[in-house]
Amino acid sequence: MGRRIVMLVQNGVVGDSRVQKEAASAAAAGWDVILLGRSEKRAEEWQLGGATVRLVPTGRDFDLRRHEVRRPWLRSPLAYPPGPLESYRRKQVQAWKADLAYARAKIAVEGAGPGPRLALGARSLAVGAAGTWIRARTRLSRRVRERRAAANAPVDRAAGRFWTAALGDRAWRRLDPALWDLELAFGPVIDELRPDLIHANDFQMLGVGARAKIRAKAVGREVKLVWDAHEFLPGMKPWKPHPWWPAAQLGFEREHAPYADAVVTVSEPLADLLVAEHGLKTRPAIVMNTPDQREDDGEDVPDLRELCGVDKDTPLMIYSGVPLEQRGIHIMVEALPSLPEVHTALVVSKPHWAYVRRMAARAEELGVADRVHILPHVPHHQVVRFIAGADIGVSPNHHHQNHEISLNTKFFDYSHARLPMVVSDVKTIAEEVRRTGQGEVFRAGDTADFARAVTLVLADPERYREAYLERVPLDEWTWRRQAEHLTGVYASLIGSPETADVPELGRAA
Repeated sequence: MGRRIVMLVQNGVVGDSRVQKEAASAAAAGWDVILLGRSEKRAEEWQLGGATVRLVPTGRDFDLRRHEVRRPWLRSPLAYPPGPLESYRRKQVQAWKADLAYARAKIAVEGAGPGPRLALGARSLAVGAAGTWIRARTRLSRRVRERRAAANAPVDRAAGRFWTAALGDRAWRRLDPALWDLELAFGPVIDELRPDLIHANDFQMLGVGARAKIRAKAVGREVKLVWDAHEFLPGMKPWKPHPWWPAAQLGFEREHAPYADAVVTVSEPLADLLVAEHGLKTRPAIVMNTPDQREDDGEDVPDLRELCGVDKDTPLMIYSGVPLEQRGIHIMVEALPSLPEVHTALVVSKPHWAYVRRMAARAEELGVADRVHILPHVPHHQVVRFIAGADIGVSPNHHHQNHEISLNTKFFDYSHARLPMVVSDVKTIAEEVRRTGQGEVFRAGDTADFARAVTLVLADPERYREAYLERVPLDEWTWRRQAEHLTGVYASLIGSPETADVPELGRAA
């Protein structure tokens, strides 16, 4: 094999079409590719095209900050210390009560004099008092945990300001030590693999890759680092609700960004933001999240309408992607009472998430549950053929900075399926849809306006499909074309692989 590329992603790989396509493309081009993802439980390994995928068991030992594992002597001296003691004491009371019940039953069966009965009464009083005391301490302990998790007390706010002022970008070590879990799990694996190039997906793996690069350089090995920025971190909705989390991630990214030899990202507006944020001397290369359109190899693709139980004449709108609340998917349920013939298909990667369950419950409340179909994701290379059975592709994102600055994966999927679209008025997608005429735009979060746009598209769908004949650049919106951009970045850093063919992973639709 040619030179080795190690790709890093802090998820389980399955469901992340971008990293799967990147790994398969690099392997098809001739590099020796190992894609490292995160596992919560056990190590796993499988082949992805010519690439090897390995899941690295990664603990959550540092999910709690240092002060959260200390006893709160000043804040609440009667609270239990962090650890198993609180649970042990609650169980101990249950055991005492069980033993009392046994003693009472024994007296009832065997009889006893006044002495044993008085002793039993005394024990009952003691157990009751202990239970009251333990419940009180448990309430205090729970309150401490909640206050520490919210970090909104004056002492917590002061601590956050202190560490940020004292350590600057290095303050993540105190503000979010969970980043160490990734370093401790992935670092030794990367060192053992001895890569020529590390491709770090997103900001958390940027730090892991940068540290591996520095360790290699210290022992005389040259390793190149590519940072693949999927989103603009300052505009992200935090993954965790802790108020210190954003500052920790921003500092972590700023500390390690200078070590990247090249940056790739998903759109021109995001590239502009990265240049301004980090003072990049070289503009990031653009690798868009376009579909992998493989030749039909006879592989069976599920029939969307059959899964939904609807015929070809039933209006069907579809959402395909991760079910996050900020993506506004619930509007597709809320609008159904105003769209009496329309069905909704939600093809989501996490159908068990609470947000999806809430949408299903809301459909029941509205009396439209029979028209809401929650379906699991299909493999990324089948998505376009699968969703083509719908009448409308929906992208209902709410207004967040990262939604405004790029064309998302589902936009390209809908385009290659030649679906008329209904999209919210987030900037980049709305501008593109208005330019090409491939759909209608509605005000984000406005159910009535969404229903208006859907009705308009269903009244004359061919009008919107005509846009795909001339005005939509489907040839550029293919993974084959984007893979050329990515492998070009690799070749500029470590030279061409032994087999320098462009990957044959797709074709223009």
